[in-house]
Amino acid sequence: MENKLEQYGLIAEFKTVTAVYHAAEKIRNAGFKNWDVLSPFPIHGIDHAMGIKRSKVPRFTLIGGISGCLLGVLLVWYMNAYDYPLIVGGKPYFSFIFPFPVFYELTILLAAFGSFFGMFLTNKLPMHYHPVFEKKGFSRATDDHFYIVIETADPLFDPSKTETFLREIGGQDITLLEEEQ
Repeated sequence: MENKLEQYGLIAEFKTVTAVYHAAEKIRNAGFKNWDVLSPFPIHGIDHAMGIKRSKVPRFTLIGGISGCLLGVLLVWYMNAYDYPLIVGGKPYFSFIFPFPVFYELTILLAAFGSFFGMFLTNKLPMHYHPVFEKKGFSRATDDHFYIVIETADPLFDPSKTETFLREIGGQDITLLEEEQ
């Protein structure tokens, strides 16, 4: 059976942090939406240069924390006031004071789970393959090279105009990436 190749996007190489940073600003200002910067290390301010909005992971953390606290309260209430009510030392069936460690620990546990799984969902992980791995010499992106990929899914993508634009902003060794369908 023959594998069908579909165009994924254009990848351009940049030699320095400054070059890739300024190129990212120019791509953002040009209005591109589906693109990414690939770097061997974090670049301070690149998220701002790319126009990336704040992460949604803290929302998952908050939902997990609130769920954990509510679960702790319901768990303690059910066991002490409903399932097995027992008066010990004149204390009430249910109070927020004595079982506080249960509330606290479940809040922390489920907030951590919310952060972990929220990160996986928002980053679309696990991703075992990406078309950029096929570019010859891409392994240098883990050492000393910087790349920008503009995807064909971008509304402004036009193969020849995008390639010209990448050359104008300093891109070198511009390659068309393809992926198997």
